[in-house]
Amino acid sequence: MNFHAVRAIYFFELARSRRTLFQSIASPVLSTALYFVVFGSAIGSRMHPINGVSYGAFIVPGLILLTVLTESVSNASFGIYLPRFTGTIYEILSAPVSAVEVLLGFVGAAATKSIILGLIIFFTAHIFVSFDLVHPLWALGFLALISITFALFGFILGLWADGFEKLQIIPLMVISPLTFLGGTFYSIDMLPPFWRNVALFNPIVYLVDGFRWTFYDFASVRPSISLTMTFAMLVACVAVVVWIFKTGYRLRS
Repeated sequence: MNFHAVRAIYFFELARSRRTLFQSIASPVLSTALYFVVFGSAIGSRMHPINGVSYGAFIVPGLILLTVLTESVSNASFGIYLPRFTGTIYEILSAPVSAVEVLLGFVGAAATKSIILGLIIFFTAHIFVSFDLVHPLWALGFLALISITFALFGFILGLWADGFEKLQIIPLMVISPLTFLGGTFYSIDMLPPFWRNVALFNPIVYLVDGFRWTFYDFASVRPSISLTMTFAMLVACVAVVVWIFKTGYRLRS
């Protein structure tokens, strides 16, 4: 294992975030704060508690994941797409660096940035609402697992895209709608039976519900199922990345 190469890629990607601090950190935190103001304070004060939890507190885990999912995908996709766009990807491919080391550098940096952002939003949420965290270790584990999974997905997206427009299509047209419909602002138990069954086909439901369980110890879907679904998505992303490096798809062309 070439740890020097992994460290070089990892810290280079982290440094890119420091150069664009407002876009990487301040902008997502500000957007999430506005959600808390609008949904947590203005609308939340008119909502009944859900399973004994105030509405403002109920949406905290969903809002954290709403940002983490988007930023994980964006950070990883731009991280690998820019070297392809500028041509510096060939320097990485010709260097004595394995596919695993490249993956650890890019995906590790993207996941780290998302975890840091999720923790910042967690502490920022305390300014607006009061809430508990029943299973802190499980919460951190879920956050890390989800960040890594979607950073891998973003890495795949960055290799698939052949233009900046395509980098935005999946996050805007797929990830964001699925997250909004995945129980971010409501419990799927509030839906009619038919629509609740339809919602169970949305993979984001399991991520949000499992993460919410770590906060309040209640869930619409068993936490073990949520964890299994998250691992399944992780394994699927790893399988696609392995195929990409074996075939050279979008790397050598």
